[in-house]
Amino acid sequence: MRKRFMQLAAALLAVCLTAPSAGAVTTNRDGEAIIRVGLASSSTHVPTGELEAAHLENNDGYGAGYRFGYYDENRNFVELARTDSSTTKVAVLKTENLYYGYSSELGKNTYSASVSSGILVGCVHIQLPGSYGSYQEAAAAAAGYEGGFVAWINGQYQVRVGAYGTGADARAAQSALGGIGTVVGTSAYGMSVVATGTNRVLFQYDMGENSRLGIQPDVTGAQEAQTWFSGFKYRGGFQYHRRTGGNLTVVNMVELEDYVNGVICYEMGREWPLEALKTQAVCARTYVLKNLNKHSSYGFDICTTSSCQVYHGMGSLKADYGPSQASMKAVDQTAGLVAAYRGNLAEMFYSSSFGGASEDAHNIWGTDTTNTHPYLCGVVDPYEADLDEYNSFSPWTVSYTSAQLAQRLQSYGRGEGSSIDRLELTYSSLGNVIKVVVWWNNGKSSTIKASDIRSCFGLNAIRFTVNGAGTSGPTPTMPSGGGDVYINGAEGGLDGKYTISGTGAVSTVGEKPYVITGTGSVSALEGKENTGSGGFTSQPGQGVVTVSGGSYTFNGSGWGHQVGMSQYGANAMARRGFTFDQIVAFYFPGVQVAHY
Repeated sequence: MRKRFMQLAAALLAVCLTAPSAGAVTTNRDGEAIIRVGLASSSTHVPTGELEAAHLENNDGYGAGYRFGYYDENRNFVELARTDSSTTKVAVLKTENLYYGYSSELGKNTYSASVSSGILVGCVHIQLPGSYGSYQEAAAAAAGYEGGFVAWINGQYQVRVGAYGTGADARAAQSALGGIGTVVGTSAYGMSVVATGTNRVLFQYDMGENSRLGIQPDVTGAQEAQTWFSGFKYRGGFQYHRRTGGNLTVVNMVELEDYVNGVICYEMGREWPLEALKTQAVCARTYVLKNLNKHSSYGFDICTTSSCQVYHGMGSLKADYGPSQASMKAVDQTAGLVAAYRGNLAEMFYSSSFGGASEDAHNIWGTDTTNTHPYLCGVVDPYEADLDEYNSFSPWTVSYTSAQLAQRLQSYGRGEGSSIDRLELTYSSLGNVIKVVVWWNNGKSSTIKASDIRSCFGLNAIRFTVNGAGTSGPTPTMPSGGGDVYINGAEGGLDGKYTISGTGAVSTVGEKPYVITGTGSVSALEGKENTGSGGFTSQPGQGVVTVSGGSYTFNGSGWGHQVGMSQYGANAMARRGFTFDQIVAFYFPGVQVAHY
């Protein structure tokens, strides 16, 4: 990892803050945390399933050649063998008979048992007598035989010759060599690395059931190596294993900051304001450190989809896809910074937008927001509306006839053989729907909890009304003096209220407080409603609303689970001049930004 000068600045910035506990994180010999990202797996959260063959290609100008070995318990790469720099394309194959050619199923050239061609990489070999003390010694011996290659078998270097489809073919070749050696195969966990498009084996690895082949790109010492895999280019190395003795699981072994670079430009607009991108970087870094080993049963820490965090490394062939100068600057300027609560990593959740207020995680997932996670309490968001014209999910409308909605709900196991009589919606104090009871004409009912509302009703968020009916909540106003004022939905006078300046200084609210709008205008804090964009507006109140009819129209705003940070809100706050740590503190009250 290139040591970044900005890390020192980040450390100094947070020197007085509580550092979160290390938890399960281990660091390699360079002091870097290595993240295992699942790129191909049988996990439902990884779009690319297990593979018969996994291809790598050096990104031109970003290193050449490959080193083969494994990663130790501290995720250090241990080299066993290497190619020269002229080898720029390799494929890792399970050790079964595979042919190279065009796969109509996959739409590309690859190695597969279903491809018919004359290029066969067989799983039977001739093993020469003895073992060798070093790769150089084994490679010199292998060079004396056509089709010879080095293998690392059960912790020893061996030399093998050929890749034959049958034992008979191997024995015929053995006879031609004067009967030397032994005909062998591999276990169900063996893997071969070949030069792409050929049957030339470069290296073979078989350590049994717990085999983990590691590949570290580049033998040239390039400052930054990038490698193509399945249409995307990645920093770091790769790990392979045959989890159940079948096809290959592929894992990107990437340093923490490189991982964050491969997240924030996909989770947030790559050219969004710097402070918003820095906020996303802190969230992404905290999330992955908090969720290490989330998918350990599949052999990696984190997946590549929104089930974890969207990750596509350094981008694709599209020029405007992947990290930008702005997003990489955001990562550099926050290097090592995380969100902490009481000395521990905070649980960080975020989604596109909330439509005016996030929600208490207790109402969504049953999270304890009284004792353990008070920072996931939900807040009224007066900023997100600044960007409504750019947000395609503010507002949105979904409509059903009564029969269509009944059919949809029944397909999700709610109700059976009856039509809808009415919907009973429960609104939280923040104006989000946290429960829907569907009353059927047969007198029965189905209760749909907050975490299932979006999927059952086909909605983007839980902030909506149905057929225009909603609760009537308080109108947050800004009176002068000691009158009532609403701050994130909490009512009370100005007595005991505090302000936090841009420098972090804390002071009590004075007798004549003023407000500064997003345009920079200054006015006295008076008892009148500000209905300007992003200002204080009426929020839906809590309560129960009943709706019925021959059709149901859902009018709502926002997109996502409604917990934690609004990405559009962070964008809007950054445009107003808020810094990333202030944005974190707004969406996660009580959380501090600290150096990890």
